[in-house]
Amino acid sequence: MKIIAKGAEAVIEKSEKKVVKTRIVKGYRHPILDEKLRKLRTRSEAKILEKASQIIPVPKIISADEKTKIIELEFVAGKKLSDNLEKLDYSKLCRQIGSSLAKLHDAGLIHGDLTTSNLIYKEENKTQQNEQRLISKIGKVYFIDFGLGFHSNKIEDKAVDLHLIKKALEARHSKIHEKAFRSVLEGYKSAKDYKKIIKQLEKVEARGRYKKGS
Repeated sequence: MKIIAKGAEAVIEKSEKKVVKTRIVKGYRHPILDEKLRKLRTRSEAKILEKASQIIPVPKIISADEKTKIIELEFVAGKKLSDNLEKLDYSKLCRQIGSSLAKLHDAGLIHGDLTTSNLIYKEENKTQQNEQRLISKIGKVYFIDFGLGFHSNKIEDKAVDLHLIKKALEARHSKIHEKAFRSVLEGYKSAKDYKKIIKQLEKVEARGRYKKGS
């Protein structure tokens, strides 16, 4: 197993076919509280992934063990969008991201850490024919790392998820961020509360500008 990421909450390792996420002990917390929190978050992430897998492309869960605080996931062999978005058909992919996010939100799921580092493009082997009989490859964008995810139907939480991907595009993909986010919103229009969420997004952004200027 090879360590591919080490964050504040977990260590992530991978082999050829799977990814293993282990929630690490936090020494500054009381041992009983730490045990309880890591168990709760492992269970919560597994449940969110299980539900999300019925809606959008996400890694399949191989196993989840609350005692060891370990989740084993299918390894998605693809391109991380944080490093490859500009090289791909980003307008099309961003529409797909928006559409998938709308489905998540309509199901009451919040990602909580939606950046292009947590989005993987996997090119499928399947092909499709359009009306001109031309062959084109089908690809999917997978959402990964639901470690900060939670259940919510609040308009505010959905708006913050959108705000996160917008800020991620601005920070990492500055040359294309405006067009890319417009495409995200095009895909997101299918969300049940689209207008309310966009209105709340404007308020979230206004709060950010106020804090920056104060």
